[in-house]
Amino acid sequence: MQQLNYNHLRYFHAIVKEGTLTRAAERLNVSQSAISIQLKKLEESLECPLFDREHKSLILTEEGRMVLDYADTIFRAGEEMLATLQNKTGRYRNQLRVGAVSTLSKNFQLEFLREAFDDQEVEVIIHSSSLRELLNELKAHTIDLVLSNNPVHRHTDLAIHSHLLSEQAVSLVGPPQFKTKKAFKFPEDLRGQPMVLPSQESGIRASFDLLMEQAGFAPLIAAETNDMAMLRVIARETEAIALVPPVVVKYELTNGRLVELYKIPEINETFYAITASRRYPNPYIQKLLDER
Repeated sequence: MQQLNYNHLRYFHAIVKEGTLTRAAERLNVSQSAISIQLKKLEESLECPLFDREHKSLILTEEGRMVLDYADTIFRAGEEMLATLQNKTGRYRNQLRVGAVSTLSKNFQLEFLREAFDDQEVEVIIHSSSLRELLNELKAHTIDLVLSNNPVHRHTDLAIHSHLLSEQAVSLVGPPQFKTKKAFKFPEDLRGQPMVLPSQESGIRASFDLLMEQAGFAPLIAAETNDMAMLRVIARETEAIALVPPVVVKYELTNGRLVELYKIPEINETFYAITASRRYPNPYIQKLLDER
């Protein structure tokens, strides 16, 4: 069975990251010819070219991009291993690495992480991206947990665990002039009213569209977005009615900039913390989960 030479893989990784053979050789303190030979040996062992030789610049082949993805994961895992084993008791007291789905409410993130923000011994690092990318980082141990509106089902990956943090009914909110002595009638009072909605890939949008279809009319859409932070801004700065989880516009509701017109019991937004099975888990995660 062919064995992978990880030294060759590190040379390849350095070439890609540095952009040229010359800079990679300087970083690794070897000659350019030496690094070129190591790259050739790696390609021979893998039985495929990693760079397109028809171009003067270093352009990865499809196989090269795949090898780079694996190399990134391997070397991140190695760094994680060294950091964890060399400082088992102190490392996680100083750092909490959180991945947040880019569309997730910033207010919810703040509420969930407030204790960590207030702890002067903990540095909180937040990285926003798609759920798919964040799960890859979670598996590579470059982040400690992921905050998301959606769970990851156990049958998909047994090493991943989804913890329900909160579930709340979604509301219709609008500027104060919409609040009258007369109770808001849903969905009748939405006829002809401009609305700000989450984009169609959102679960709450799908539920709302179904209710509108059952009511026999389509909403008048002034704007839609997949970014809850942007939805909050649009709701605050326009005369439209917005469909949002109340936590998204928590401060606007408190100061009267917006008012809650109707809470829709048929539509709920969920918030999850997603963790991975680890031999040396970050103890601060359990502390946060216990507070929920």
